[in-house]
Amino acid sequence: MTASIRLKKNEDKRLKQGHLWIFSNEVDIQKTPLKELQAGEVVTVEADNGKPLGVAYINPQTLICGRLLSRNPKVQFNQAFLKKRIQAAQVLREMSFDRPYYRLVFGESDGLPGLVIDRFGDVFVAQITTAGMENLKAELIQTLENLYHPKALLLRNDSKSRELEGLPLYTEVAIGSMPSQILIEENGAQFAIPAELGQKTGWFYDHRMARRRLQDFVKEKTVLDVFSYLGGWGIEAAVAGAKEVTCVDASSFALDGVDANAVLNGVAEKVITIEGNAFDVLKALSAECHKYDVVIVDPPAFVKRKKDLKAGADGYRRINELAMRLLNPDGILVSASCSHHMSRDALLKQIQLGARHIDRTVQLFEQAHQSPDHPVHPAIPETEYIKTFFFKVTKSL
Repeated sequence: MTASIRLKKNEDKRLKQGHLWIFSNEVDIQKTPLKELQAGEVVTVEADNGKPLGVAYINPQTLICGRLLSRNPKVQFNQAFLKKRIQAAQVLREMSFDRPYYRLVFGESDGLPGLVIDRFGDVFVAQITTAGMENLKAELIQTLENLYHPKALLLRNDSKSRELEGLPLYTEVAIGSMPSQILIEENGAQFAIPAELGQKTGWFYDHRMARRRLQDFVKEKTVLDVFSYLGGWGIEAAVAGAKEVTCVDASSFALDGVDANAVLNGVAEKVITIEGNAFDVLKALSAECHKYDVVIVDPPAFVKRKKDLKAGADGYRRINELAMRLLNPDGILVSASCSHHMSRDALLKQIQLGARHIDRTVQLFEQAHQSPDHPVHPAIPETEYIKTFFFKVTKSL
């Protein structure tokens, strides 16, 4: 018999509005003690009057103690469940992409909380971040084997968020053998991705549509790609006809990847790399009077938690201000953020503050969103995190 948790009075409102999370302070622990449940256990969720609200998996040790899997209280969380949800996710991706290079599963947005799967052709990289999903790891591996017969499946279960769930950090090749590099295609460019050693799952599909839009503005232009990683923005700019591309990153490993990807695409003669802290490099480039037609700033999240907002906002202002200093007259600034806690309006404000500080006028003429393989769950704001702005930057009016 499945265990149950009962919510306090009126604490079912958010779930009824479509959210999937249950917080520990919403559970009536007098009637249904959380401490008696095991991490990852599947339970029936009940309103205060005992009416079933659905099925969730639970972790009594975490603030988000439950994640709703289905509003049907009879649903079984098993291999058939995984298969159905993954197949539905694939149908959505195939509406937008005709090649098998995309984020196949995006957690709650695909009804699979605690699971991310990136597809690189016949190689899959998955990340499990919750005890509930970890309990179904064997079934997940079998489901992917049955559906796709992958050449390789890598579990990148080394995210720090697993520690909050009481889970160990590890990386495991679950199917086949991983090649040292995976080849992918994106916007007319090819990239060699080091999935086992790269950041997160190895590649950032989320900015794909913005990178495609960038290609419309770079023909015969000089381009600076800041926080370049493997050159997603910069290499695609070079392939689209940019005259010269400079990629900046603090990681020599990443820049080795930029060089390799430049060779792979036949644009090595156009691509320059600079290793170093982005703030320091941009200051040095400015001091040396370098100028560019297009500057892309796509930093890691400066605001990972709400308490980081003030310092992170200042970081966004400073990096965008430095970028604007390096632009030729009427140049283009592409400014991106992957910080959920940094709202669109807040980011826009910081860029405007930076512009005024150095007496520039910015015109926002294009905006981009996370790509469609990162669907947004309207009731879960955390699933919407990517913002990209395209500005024309001119002298003060």
